[in-house]
Amino acid sequence: MKQVAAKITTPISPLRNLVDRGMTALAIGLTIVGMLPLISVLWNIISKGLPGLTVVMFTKPIIDDGFANAVVGTLTMVTIGSMLSIPIGIATGIYLAEYEPTSKINRTVKFLTTVLTGVPSIVVGIFTYSAVVLVSKKLFDFSYSAIAGGVSLGILMLPIIALTTEEVLKLVPNNFRMASSGLGGSKFQTITRIVLPNALPAITTGVLLAVARGIGETAPLLFTALFAQDWADNLFSPTASLPILIFNLYNDPDPVKNQLVWTASLFLLGVVLVINLPA
Repeated sequence: MKQVAAKITTPISPLRNLVDRGMTALAIGLTIVGMLPLISVLWNIISKGLPGLTVVMFTKPIIDDGFANAVVGTLTMVTIGSMLSIPIGIATGIYLAEYEPTSKINRTVKFLTTVLTGVPSIVVGIFTYSAVVLVSKKLFDFSYSAIAGGVSLGILMLPIIALTTEEVLKLVPNNFRMASSGLGGSKFQTITRIVLPNALPAITTGVLLAVARGIGETAPLLFTALFAQDWADNLFSPTASLPILIFNLYNDPDPVKNQLVWTASLFLLGVVLVINLPA
């Protein structure tokens, strides 16, 4: 017992202490080095975008040197994408976590959902162009639209929400499920009244992260919503968005348009940070 106590109270060797402090300093140093490009980008956008930030930017369309129509278009398409992806994503996550998690169908759904997270956004844009834009042009006499853009964003948001929901539901203690079953609750009642309320904060985090990704996507909207200099007529017409505005006008020689790009970049960055930081 005395030998064990002696071993426990043996002080840490100076060499081990030195290595520990050295590794800590190295980790901090590499973190700072990794943050330098991010800080540089942030400073560049803030310094160039802030001087042009005026109230007029949020009241006039692009054709009148504002970007209000792009803000409205982005919010519209993200809302459409959210309406499609959130219910389906949460339902998929519930199925993966709560209903026969070892079945073949469950494993297939999980595999396809995981694969979807790695599909490049431009591929999603091409798929939506073929499945929505071309079909709607033949059947309903409209092509590029906010609807098509929202569908493409919804496809990109869906796997994030589904996989986040699945992992969060797995963290809810089984004791809660067993207690609910012991009191006579059905599986549906257990999920809706016990499991989901406990997992709701973390599910909300996954939804916010998915929305943040949808707001910043550019490639899918090039193939689905296209662009518009003025206000969109309706949901079935080409619609402006902040990422496409930045993409289209970045090389414009007009100083006013160039300033518009930097200010729109600053606003888009601010929106994404506001969504990501609480999440």
